[in-house]
Amino acid sequence: MTIFEKQQAELRKLDRDLSFGPADPAAAKTLTPEQVAFFSENGYLTPFRIFDDDRVDANRRYLDGLLAAVAAAGDGRDTYSICSYQDTCRGLYDLALTPAILDLVEDLVGPDIVCWGTHFFCKLPGDPKQVSWHQDAAYWPLTPSRTVTAWLAIDDVDRENACMQVIPRTHHLGELALTQSEAADKNLFDSSVVDVEQYGDPACIELKAGEISLHSDMLLHASGANLSKRRRGGLTLRYSPTTVRPYLEYGDYSILCRGVDTDGNWANIPRPPGDDPCPRWWQRQGEK
Repeated sequence: MTIFEKQQAELRKLDRDLSFGPADPAAAKTLTPEQVAFFSENGYLTPFRIFDDDRVDANRRYLDGLLAAVAAAGDGRDTYSICSYQDTCRGLYDLALTPAILDLVEDLVGPDIVCWGTHFFCKLPGDPKQVSWHQDAAYWPLTPSRTVTAWLAIDDVDRENACMQVIPRTHHLGELALTQSEAADKNLFDSSVVDVEQYGDPACIELKAGEISLHSDMLLHASGANLSKRRRGGLTLRYSPTTVRPYLEYGDYSILCRGVDTDGNWANIPRPPGDDPCPRWWQRQGEK
């Protein structure tokens, strides 16, 4: 059995609801009812300006510093390795609590919000790796599938430097069949959704640095190789209502951003005292 087959077998053992749950347009406070309805129908919204130019520069310097620290460690981590560092990196913790982002997310997931993950996707100029077509929720041991991802552009992101692409309305189709990806050395994932062409034409999510897009965890999306001379850096922030239940340590690095966690599903980590680019999950890897 391949690693891909083992992962799929483990996920199939879990009791997960992978259906899409729409928000109530009438309850929106920051988004318009039309925007909430568009998200429910199409699975994404874009763009929203979050940060001004000064903060854009500060965000870029901060993440440049994390990349440099990871590279200097010489322990096998690469430009895709900054995943769930919010438990030891105060800057990422604080970004997850950005009020302007939470205001938008609240209209899609409700007032009780947890950020359970962050991931800095950095495609360097000439990076041959693509991200194959996938639904995030298919890989996550969470139920039900109610996560909304805020994709924050650290750099300008467009077709030339491999912006994210989405296929509208695919979040209504449930879990789609996967197959093992070919050319694994040029693919960030080891699997891909089968026969993607049947689901419609993709939309390109082009963003200026400091803007975000929002998408459902069941929406088909992908990105190609960055064959340009410009870097493509983006930070994903994963938000769920606190009623979502995590399995397999997925709640260990979570932040209660707003409201209450009545069921006690999430860890609600404290704000880190500084910026240590060695998160607990990586420390655990070294202990194995």
